[in-house]
Amino acid sequence: MSDTTVGTHTNLRDVARDAVRARIAAVAVARFDADGFDRVTVEQVAAEAGISARSFHRYFPAKEDAVIGDPARHGAALAAAFRDRPTEEPVWTALREAFAAMLAHGGDDPETGRRSVRVMTSTPSLRARNLEKHHAWAEVLTPLVVERIDGPDHDLRAQTIVQAALACFDVSVTTWATGDDDGVVEILRRSFDVLDVLDV
Repeated sequence: MSDTTVGTHTNLRDVARDAVRARIAAVAVARFDADGFDRVTVEQVAAEAGISARSFHRYFPAKEDAVIGDPARHGAALAAAFRDRPTEEPVWTALREAFAAMLAHGGDDPETGRRSVRVMTSTPSLRARNLEKHHAWAEVLTPLVVERIDGPDHDLRAQTIVQAALACFDVSVTTWATGDDDGVVEILRRSFDVLDVLDV
């Protein structure tokens, strides 16, 4: 078997695995949104998805992971989108467009995305996990922002700018999930525009 064939089979397995993960997550999030995260067991989600609880845990180590997803994967996509922005572009604009690109290629269907945010914001353990996710994203983004900032206090300024961007992201997805008729990317851009006075 050629290397190309091996690579193709590996890629197809990855695609299939991602599709199964997405299907299980959609079932889980719909149930969590309807009945409450803490009231629904892994066994109930697994039964509804047509798999065993053991199979559920092969895709999601913990129940929370079905809602939060993979922070490292999203963080890498966010960092790549920021690096792809023109170096002469203002940092705030580059961050806005990096977040917009991540949302545009998020992979979830809109209704599952809205449900995920609603479940996350209504569940203390998920809010805590979301803060951990944002901390991981900040650790990835801050050094990249530092590279684009001149002048004094560039470390402090970079940290502040990244945290402000994360706050805009949170406000945007929460507003979208709770009923705003505009698309999430449009809301994100409006949110970033509120703080477009930043001199970066």
